[in-house]
Amino acid sequence: MRVAIVSNSTGESNKVYKKLRAMLKENRFIIDQKNPAIVISVGGDGTLLSAFHRYAHILNQVRFIGVHTGHLGFYTDWREYNIGELIESLKKDNGEFVQYPLLDVEIYFKNKTAPAHFLALNESTIKRVDGTLVCDVYIRDEQFERFRGDGLCISTPTGSTGYNKSIGGAVLHPRLEALQLTEMASLNNRVFRTLSSPMVIAPDEWIKIIPIETTDFVFTIDQVVTTESEVSELRFKIADERIRFARYQHTHFWNRVEDAFLGARKRNDH
Repeated sequence: MRVAIVSNSTGESNKVYKKLRAMLKENRFIIDQKNPAIVISVGGDGTLLSAFHRYAHILNQVRFIGVHTGHLGFYTDWREYNIGELIESLKKDNGEFVQYPLLDVEIYFKNKTAPAHFLALNESTIKRVDGTLVCDVYIRDEQFERFRGDGLCISTPTGSTGYNKSIGGAVLHPRLEALQLTEMASLNNRVFRTLSSPMVIAPDEWIKIIPIETTDFVFTIDQVVTTESEVSELRFKIADERIRFARYQHTHFWNRVEDAFLGARKRNDH
């Protein structure tokens, strides 16, 4: 089996990376960073996001495994102390996986015919840092509202526990293949109105955003940040592609939510 390893640069991650690489070679796995069947990230959820974007062009042939060198993450199931169990699971691999939906993003520019295309695992955001973002929001090509505020966040179900949650969005289970649109500091008064509530969009619908009198804005795809200008519209939908995780020791989604936001499970003593 061909295995790639993506690690961050911290001391603990480097130690785990060296141990994991040595154990993989010892058990006759092929280290292949270009054309792997399994991608193992060593670090945190940010490292796994980096691994996803590195191999997004071959999602149909790879499965991901996350080894966390801190606390349990949303995409990372393994720790340094059970790498031996991970190796045994790889040796017994039967191809099983659990998959999550992704966000498909297209940006259309005023001076270009072809759009720029991106995939996001967590979310994409549009923000203004030097003024109010003004844009028309369309659902299935029908105008829904004119938004004025700091920005907009469009998230996947798994990404709903990230930036989306911090700005008041709902937490969605990944089996609900739906988009979520959440507003950032929307302007609401007697003159300007927005819905001001998170919106969950069905998987066969899409979101179109047209900037109004806006020459540039900050645009993010997961942890990647760029400044875009001369944008005519942006389109968001559930992607045809999926991310697949090897199903050896995959933690249930609600257990991840409980661990991340509520702490260790306790007895109910009333």
